[in-house]
Amino acid sequence: MANIGPNWFASVMGTSIVATAAATLPVTVPGLQVLAQVVWVLAGVLLLAVSAATIAHWRYHPDTARGHADNPVMAHFYGAPPMGLLAFGVATHLVGADLIGATAALWVFAVLWVAGTVYGLVTAVGLPYLVFTRHDVAEDAAFGGWLMPVVPPMVSAATGALLVPELPAGQLRTTLFTLCWSMFGLSLLASLVVITLVWGRLARHKIGAAAMVPTLWIVLGPLGQSITAANNLGSQAHLAVPEPYATAFQAMGLVYGLPVWGFALMWAGIALAVTVRTARAHLPFTLTWWSFTFPVGTVVTGTSGLALHTGETFLQVAAVMLFAALLGAWATVALRTARGVLTGALLR
Repeated sequence: MANIGPNWFASVMGTSIVATAAATLPVTVPGLQVLAQVVWVLAGVLLLAVSAATIAHWRYHPDTARGHADNPVMAHFYGAPPMGLLAFGVATHLVGADLIGATAALWVFAVLWVAGTVYGLVTAVGLPYLVFTRHDVAEDAAFGGWLMPVVPPMVSAATGALLVPELPAGQLRTTLFTLCWSMFGLSLLASLVVITLVWGRLARHKIGAAAMVPTLWIVLGPLGQSITAANNLGSQAHLAVPEPYATAFQAMGLVYGLPVWGFALMWAGIALAVTVRTARAHLPFTLTWWSFTFPVGTVVTGTSGLALHTGETFLQVAAVMLFAALLGAWATVALRTARGVLTGALLR
């Protein structure tokens, strides 16, 4: 347990998003529901296992655990635990309800959403504070992992939209809707700042260490999740705010989502080219490979949202193709992670 860190929760994120993406695809595929349920169970096992390992790490290696916050690389991955809670929570609501019952699934979702949201807001404020006041940051230090602590509020916005219709009409529902859009803005603007820094670092200092190349894919996280959030919240706007604002929020799902979807595909192309180039030389397996899963999954859910609101066959096909890529990436990374744990390589 000596080397367990918050980055291990990326496995929970990456597994949960597969179940959610399968449940929200705009087309019906035979066997997809069963696949989603199996993956959801695996995500639950991972959440319990990683949580237990983290508790043991803090119990037996407290100095190492406390040192993570002072590590200018590892500290950013404190954004993974809240996103793991949020990702599994919404997967439970969408997929687990058939196995544990709708009421139980809703309670699990609500509790994990509150916990993940509070935790995520702490990382969104606390990690930049550490960077500004304590971390020794080199000119070439910016990497995709810098997005990890500021993306959780966007995940809260995207998933919180599904809680809006579960609340009674009135101030409580409107308040949740308002808070979700506020977290959307919080995360979006912070992410744009970080993406700019990452772009500048790549332009001036190039790719850097091969092990960090997969983190380029994290940029897709706030992009895809923001598209998902805009569409999910837009769908619930008529329940929370009056006209003409409800229509405006609903329209924003497409007005905002389609242009950002284009940029997400451009970045995916760049990240793919860099990854292939690095792999031809040597791309060592590390936990950063989980960056191939959750960020891509958010693009899948975002594409599915756009397809649902436009009815375009092109977007439906794109969602299915992206999901197939996500499934292949998840299977590859999950198997290699399991092998790394069994051999002890990842634990060393």
